[in-house]
Amino acid sequence: MGRIQIIRTPSGEEMVVLPRTEYDALVAAAEAADEDADDVAIYDARKAALASGKDGTLPEPVSALLLKGHSRLKAIRLWREMTQTELAKQAGVGQGYISDMESGRRPMGGEVLQALAARLNVPPEWIG
Repeated sequence: MGRIQIIRTPSGEEMVVLPRTEYDALVAAAEAADEDADDVAIYDARKAALASGKDGTLPEPVSALLLKGHSRLKAIRLWREMTQTELAKQAGVGQGYISDMESGRRPMGGEVLQALAARLNVPPEWIG
């Protein structure tokens, strides 16, 4: 550390004079500490979301099926090892309706979305 000078003001406050390079180093260290604190806060928030089950992250097998081009509904149905007929029967809709929703030919309504999510045991936002 270079030569530091301490100056007292008339009111008794101490002021420190230091070389510019040392000041710049202190500012950089403070910015890095702030960035680290932000990273820790993000990490803590993600851990809390995962622990509470309120995380929107899809399971890896579902993500893999999405990458293969399947719709969310179809990917989750396949992940749950259900046929369209089984899901349709449990949700109280026709198998063709499930097929149309999976292919995007028909939108998913609120009640149907809730029924499908309940039968697939997933949050509605995963498929809607």
